[in-house]
Amino acid sequence: MKHVGILGLLGLLPVFASEVPGDWPRWRGPFDNGAARGSAPWKWSDQENIAWKAAVPGKGHSSPVIWGGRLFITTAVPSDAAAPAQAPEPGGARGFGQGAQGEQPEHKLMVMAYDRQTGKLLWERTAKTVKPHEGYHRRYGSFASNSPVTDGQRLYVFFGSNGVFCYDLNGKLIWERDTGVKLRMRNAFGEGTAAVLDGDTLYLNFDHEGDSFLLALDKKTGKDRWKANRQEISNWAPPLIVDHEGAKQVVVAAPNKVRAYDAKDGSLIWECAGLGANTIPAPVYANGVVYVMSGYRNPNLLAVKLGRKGDLSGTDAVLWTTNRGTSYTASPVLHDGKLYMLTDSGMLSALDATTGKAFYERVRLPKPYNFKASPVAVDGKLYLSSEEGDVIVVKMGEAFEVLATNTLADQSFIASPAVSQGDLYLRSQTHLFCIREPKQ
Repeated sequence: MKHVGILGLLGLLPVFASEVPGDWPRWRGPFDNGAARGSAPWKWSDQENIAWKAAVPGKGHSSPVIWGGRLFITTAVPSDAAAPAQAPEPGGARGFGQGAQGEQPEHKLMVMAYDRQTGKLLWERTAKTVKPHEGYHRRYGSFASNSPVTDGQRLYVFFGSNGVFCYDLNGKLIWERDTGVKLRMRNAFGEGTAAVLDGDTLYLNFDHEGDSFLLALDKKTGKDRWKANRQEISNWAPPLIVDHEGAKQVVVAAPNKVRAYDAKDGSLIWECAGLGANTIPAPVYANGVVYVMSGYRNPNLLAVKLGRKGDLSGTDAVLWTTNRGTSYTASPVLHDGKLYMLTDSGMLSALDATTGKAFYERVRLPKPYNFKASPVAVDGKLYLSSEEGDVIVVKMGEAFEVLATNTLADQSFIASPAVSQGDLYLRSQTHLFCIREPKQ
């Protein structure tokens, strides 16, 4: 196993703009459903199948994104603490009232690029040094929770209130944008939602306790394409771009209403009420149906058939709903006609995406766990990364079956895994790991 120091700045790799089969260019993977191509190791330990391990400075819950030979993350390093952050004890703090209040120290908001094969640090950039105006959830928040996104030519980094930054894959700053808003999140829970890239447009959502809006930027310049004002409160769910019958919609789940906007101009297409507070999971889409959910205070899941306009609340455009086993934080996996949901307390459900019928529902994992990371799926297996440092691998299908429990000592996972070209990448509170099987 290789241990890679975080301070070594090494030579640059060639950059290839064409997507390599198995790239993971955005938070929920190449298909926006948590599923990956190919395969990945499903058994490992501190002594087995660890290709490399790299310490990460500061604190950040952004998940790795990968293109070709490079892996990208963000982090926030407090000015008075250059050493890697210590992982908290797992468990505890849920729901409302856990936001960090009071004055915040100055932080460097950083972007980091690694060689995905070796774990060598290729470059690091300080996007901005800030004194944050607001804190975050003491256990689950950070000032670098938004995952980056890449198109293979540029890397787009969204730090919420602190701006948007566009780099080439060698770390050269192309443009930056101050959005002019300081988000006020409910109970100082902190910011955290992914930027979404589609074609030449970058979509950013700003739902908070002030004036909320959805913003579309030209990815080449950072200039506005359109802005849609929203009647919403604090929300952490990222937008989803859906191509339905040749027209693209931007779907945003939120506590008041799920809304879909025309991707060309931001005009409202449809809306639907029915979700609860603290809407966090990302929407998913298949076969003309969008699935949105919330899992705290009036939890609910809505399966909404696309094709209509206006207010769809209470209509038969809502094909089915359920309030059992919905995810609070973790985003679902939608694959092969099945919808998989994971609760924060470690109960897994698998539903028929067409009917909502449960193949199994709220099944507990082998021991008590806490989850904030979203599951990923590859080669018929679900990977569930826990705060306790275990990654549980579950067989996908109509029957619940645990295939393996993999433990990394003294680690805690909040960020979601990534899969690329047969390797599994994990970001803990303090380290990056590459899980790789030896070549035969």
